[in-house]
Amino acid sequence: MPNATFIPTFDVTAEASRAGRFPGRRTVPVVDNRRLSDGIYRLTFRDSYIAGRAKPAQFVDLYTADPTRLMPRPFGVSEVHGDDVSLIFAVVGKGTEEFSHLVAGDTVDVMGPLGRGFDMKASANYVLVAGGLGVPPLLYAAQKLSLRDDATATAAFGYRDERFADDLVAPYAERVESITNAQGNVVDLLDSIEDSLVNGDLPPVILSCGPMPMMRAVASWAVARGIPCQLSLEARMGCGYGTCYVCVVDTASGRQKVCVAGPVFTPEQLGWDK
Repeated sequence: MPNATFIPTFDVTAEASRAGRFPGRRTVPVVDNRRLSDGIYRLTFRDSYIAGRAKPAQFVDLYTADPTRLMPRPFGVSEVHGDDVSLIFAVVGKGTEEFSHLVAGDTVDVMGPLGRGFDMKASANYVLVAGGLGVPPLLYAAQKLSLRDDATATAAFGYRDERFADDLVAPYAERVESITNAQGNVVDLLDSIEDSLVNGDLPPVILSCGPMPMMRAVASWAVARGIPCQLSLEARMGCGYGTCYVCVVDTASGRQKVCVAGPVFTPEQLGWDK
């Protein structure tokens, strides 16, 4: 396990910034880790570089303390407060199991922010459509949008069962709607609020993250109604910065790496607009 006390020995961020380069892997202090629901945790660490530069849908690589596990785990940024950065993850293997046991005072190795985030320049009602662990980048998008006067956020979240993120997004979103598997899916949810979206004061723009079949369905729903849509793809990644070719995805212009060309793509870029 990581050391109980954070003792910086070399400031990677400061040295890289002085050289005009992107900082690589570095050790940061854990400030909080809490269980949100069964198997789902929110880990918070302190890193001023990520906190000051991360954009919604960008991700952070976390490294385990086990030297036999060389590849990092990528997680979307979910919230930033001051220099504190939060990530939400599910325990799905030994690496994430290790992260779930971190406590304040431990350390963890990180790298980021990585990838290409959402384009949120337009004045719009951003409809944040998430499925399961697609919530984190949309929660951060809602946080950023809450600081603007020319945009609003409508959260439309789909869960397997427990609604673990409704309370987290509520302070940032103008409207929060959610659905569980027992009630239907996110397309059913979009159908139920369609009239208010298309006839609202601001034009809708969909930002989505979740399982691939869900995002294909959301893209189809948006394209059929002429609503701009951006999709943050979930992909198995090795390095997170384009060297290993593990996360390639088929697009309209050939195979591309999700970690550097994305994770955000439009339906047109993916060939999902037909």
